[in-house]
Amino acid sequence: MVKLNKNEISFPDPLQYDGHEGIIAFGGDLSVERIWFAYQHGIFPWFNPDEEILWWCPDPRFVLFPEELKVSKSMQKILDRKTFTITENQNFEEVIYNCGTVGRKGQDGTWLSQDLMNAFIKLYHYGLAKSVEVWLENQLVGGLYGLQVGNVFCGESMFSKVSNASKAGFIHFVQNHINDFSLIDCQSHTEHLESLGAKMISKKDFLNILHQDL
Repeated sequence: MVKLNKNEISFPDPLQYDGHEGIIAFGGDLSVERIWFAYQHGIFPWFNPDEEILWWCPDPRFVLFPEELKVSKSMQKILDRKTFTITENQNFEEVIYNCGTVGRKGQDGTWLSQDLMNAFIKLYHYGLAKSVEVWLENQLVGGLYGLQVGNVFCGESMFSKVSNASKAGFIHFVQNHINDFSLIDCQSHTEHLESLGAKMISKKDFLNILHQDL
């Protein structure tokens, strides 16, 4: 792994450097400039709040091509009944706060530090980050957020307080933007997203798509 200099915004070329299990660098800082630079090169931060900052570019990469989205019959019924009200970019801060605090099955704690949340809130105010809010009876019960980098949406995290809330928000977002994004970056494998059509592609293929319109 390469140690980053806090005074210089740079990363190893992810095509030339594989790192350890997808980790290509550590250290640096969580400035808006560094995070935005990282995502433009297919690199994202992922670390525990009490640990050193780790920067990843895994190979293979877990992604969803919007036209390959899979919607089960049961989920389609939920969407057709309009069980949830779904909005975009209406409450980014509450979404990212819930992503950092709402518990997940099989997970202890959160990887979202306050510094990282603050950086993404700034990116939202710059028009670079986006959120999806899922409402039930005027209560925020689910959502997700991420960064738009060219024609790629880099999904960061999602939360759900009631069954199917985050899944409904994700499906709604992908369907509403099927012509806006060539790829949804899911970063690392989850069964939840695999059931929706996400799959692995090579790091090289991912970076080629990412860089097409930058």
